[in-house]
Amino acid sequence: MNARLPETSSIPERLASLRAAMAREGIAAYLVPSADPHLSEYLPGRWQGRQWLSGFTGSAGTLIVSADFAGVWTDSRYWEQASAQLAGTGVELMKMTGGQQTTPHFEWLARNVAKGGTVGVDGAVLGVAAARALSATLGAHGVQLRTDVDLFDAIWAQRPALPADAVFEHAEPQAGLARAEKLAQVRRAMADKGAQSHFISTLDDLAWLLNLRGADVSYNPVFVAHALIGVDRVSLFIADGKVSPELAAVLARDGIHVEPYAKAADALAALPAGSTLLIDPRRITYGLLQAVPSTVKLVEAVNPSTFLKSCKSAADAAHVRATMEQDGAALAEFFAWFEAALGRERITELTIDERLTAARARRPGFVSLSFATIAGFNGNGAMPHYRATEESHAVIEGDGLLLIDSGGQYLTGTTDITRVVPVGTPSDAQRRDFTVVLKGMIALSRAQFPRGIRSPMLDAIARAPIWQAGADYGHGTGHGVGYFLNVHEGPQVISHYAPAEPWTAMEEGMITSNEPGLYRPGKWGVRIENLVLNVAAEKTEFGDFLKFETLTLCPIDTRCIELSLLRDDERTWLNAYHETVRTRLSPHVSGDAKAWLELRTQPI
Repeated sequence: MNARLPETSSIPERLASLRAAMAREGIAAYLVPSADPHLSEYLPGRWQGRQWLSGFTGSAGTLIVSADFAGVWTDSRYWEQASAQLAGTGVELMKMTGGQQTTPHFEWLARNVAKGGTVGVDGAVLGVAAARALSATLGAHGVQLRTDVDLFDAIWAQRPALPADAVFEHAEPQAGLARAEKLAQVRRAMADKGAQSHFISTLDDLAWLLNLRGADVSYNPVFVAHALIGVDRVSLFIADGKVSPELAAVLARDGIHVEPYAKAADALAALPAGSTLLIDPRRITYGLLQAVPSTVKLVEAVNPSTFLKSCKSAADAAHVRATMEQDGAALAEFFAWFEAALGRERITELTIDERLTAARARRPGFVSLSFATIAGFNGNGAMPHYRATEESHAVIEGDGLLLIDSGGQYLTGTTDITRVVPVGTPSDAQRRDFTVVLKGMIALSRAQFPRGIRSPMLDAIARAPIWQAGADYGHGTGHGVGYFLNVHEGPQVISHYAPAEPWTAMEEGMITSNEPGLYRPGKWGVRIENLVLNVAAEKTEFGDFLKFETLTLCPIDTRCIELSLLRDDERTWLNAYHETVRTRLSPHVSGDAKAWLELRTQPI
């Protein structure tokens, strides 16, 4: 047993300790995905092993360590960040491009691990679909895959324990549908597929289905748990102490029984022979699936709750509209302060975060941010997932563009908005880039499309004006957004990088971001983002059509626009949007914020 390292250890020391543990286990290469037993996007501290081993803090990336190599594979959103954070650690940046149809780190393992060698990974945090693809790739090259080894317990002395925060109810009137009805909907879907049981690991699915919320993951009001749903009983596997006796009694009345978190695999192993289990192979780990007896028939499909929670009810949509008014009012207060203080006070990217968070926190129903605020001035704004730190941040001074991507979690909804504002005098090139992105955002905002169209197919609508200008951007145009849940949710995604699978179909009630961008590395970045709701448009002989209702309420800074590039219909859309913003937000602001709102919503 090698020594477990303290938090003061260096990245090279941690890698050396891992390599020693690998040598004892006969492992030639060890794979560390950015994942937990629930395949979450944002991870509780216990499962942030990739960050602990490499020093790279981005939310997406895969680390591979061998005897003479260590590398992190990540996409273009994080290249600049990863390059800076990995410098001097002995870990290489391995760039993934959005158009790649293969999994390059799997291919690297197949090429670089000798035939007969072993690749290790903790199967408890490896998705079933990924495990199958990895096994097939390695097997074709005579390389073994071992999934029963978690080496972090051997080397990480201060590895965090399971989160201990209490779970609470998301009750009426905020939760418009009772958990009993949600469970009935899921059970009807199970019956349609001939399944007597259904296992759920994804945290936002559980939170939505059970009308519960928690604080186990930063910015996401979810809790760490699994659930096994039967025809008349639900077993909720969760750490001791997280569900109070009073809440446990409430859940029991709906047939939900609290059991120890560690017993989930045992419950799967105890499923009766000949029964049928519904699982989502993209949302369950390989380690848990291995517990299911071979005598149990598997039905593989997207979790029914994923579809159900993506389509917000009329009551949910009404709550979200009210939330957007409060969020927009907070933004108006912030921007009124910012414009008055600019040039008079020392303002940094960190100040932006502090002031904007404080403005939101004063609004009713505010719970937390929905993600870490991105405030990037000039070159920092060119990094889509940039985050200022105490050690590295910019002062807002001189001329240029300030990009602010932020959002809040409220009891009545989740917000996500990006605005770009001028500092000093923006250049002609900056205004052209801003206007081209605005044209793309307006084009998608105005789209009408057939109900059921696969969401990735809408991506080109936003990109067309940007492509016309000879530019592009390396991220998707839109992601689904939860209802007081994760700021990123599926199944819909507006991105040509994503496969246009049947389950990505656009349906009424879905909330999605609309956020095209354009980035000049080292110079500036532009992204303009609103959230939009799928609403009914019209019925014709060709079928049902949907359109977008813009939910986000905040002015788009017209000082950044090159007016000669806007068509009349685009000006009409922007003026109408600003009139709506002014009308909806005016009752919620006063003083300087109201004066700012009036000024920034004047027609062009």
